[in-house]
Amino acid sequence: MNLKDPKLTALQFNEYINNQDIEGLTNLMTEDHIFMDRSGNRYGDMINGWKEFFSNFPTYKNYFKRVVSRDNLVILIGYAKWSKDSLAEDYAIWIAKIENDLVAEWCIYENTDENRKKFNL
Repeated sequence: MNLKDPKLTALQFNEYINNQDIEGLTNLMTEDHIFMDRSGNRYGDMINGWKEFFSNFPTYKNYFKRVVSRDNLVILIGYAKWSKDSLAEDYAIWIAKIENDLVAEWCIYENTDENRKKFNL
């Protein structure tokens, strides 16, 4: 059961990603937190996963244009910037599953017609 709006939890989680705040991320992840990349690969040890990701992409940021909440699922539509020097915007759909005001899953999908239909967007 979530005591606060799941959108707020998902947006706070993303703020921690954008600020590379490992402690903040750790405090918002469930013990059994799962990260799923666009290829469908699922990862469990995300404290080390985030550390490695931030080491490889030190200026990575997510920007959302639309945020939709459906019960405990939050759908975030927008783009990522992998480098502050890059003009390219990497469009994606993020799905956050929120349990007890924590992020149980953080999944990334390609922003395709098929995925927009899948999530009723």
